[in-house]
Amino acid sequence: MRQTRRPRVGKVDFGDLNRTEPVSRDWGFDRGTPVDRIYIERFLSAHSKDIQGRVLEVADSVYTKRFGGARVKRSDVLHPAPGNPRATLIADLDTGEGVREGLFDCVICTQTLQFIYRVEKAIGSLERMLKPSGVLLLTVPGISQISREDMEETGDYWRFTTASLERLLRPYFDGYVTVSTMGNVYSATAFLQGVAAEELDSTALDHVDSQFQLLLTARVVKRG
Repeated sequence: MRQTRRPRVGKVDFGDLNRTEPVSRDWGFDRGTPVDRIYIERFLSAHSKDIQGRVLEVADSVYTKRFGGARVKRSDVLHPAPGNPRATLIADLDTGEGVREGLFDCVICTQTLQFIYRVEKAIGSLERMLKPSGVLLLTVPGISQISREDMEETGDYWRFTTASLERLLRPYFDGYVTVSTMGNVYSATAFLQGVAAEELDSTALDHVDSQFQLLLTARVVKRG
């Protein structure tokens, strides 16, 4: 059962978390659903009406199909290099190479910007791909493990706050920008340990504590 009363000094019981090795190094995928995925899906579900027309998603089209459904007229998948059989557009958000301008009614970009060093360039590329009045649905990590595979291959560079994400987005989007956070100390601790969402008190995941920003979300509308 979750504790709501603070323990006396010297009486903190770490229990199963009294360890230097995390419960899972695979974000919790090997135990169930990672906590951040619950928050990502809640965000996309809340803005599912934006997922319509011609939609671009990074890496695959799972969220486009799940949350867009029949509203989606054409689904495209972005990948930075050849080799992804699901990709319909090869483009590099960092350099802008291959970026198509003004094509998409909606762009879904989840948990991607942390792997791009020149993050401002990537945001500029995302803005260019949207049609006027198009919507960017974006998520980035605030509190998270490092991705070992990405760190070794291309780099894992950034973690964000609501303040940094808003300052990054504003110069590129002079339209409507809404940045929010999800998470609290309970869900952040679980996520860092790799404890799956199914193992947690689901009602505790609903609580938002802006001091513990596990996931940052942004809904951005390009000026028409």
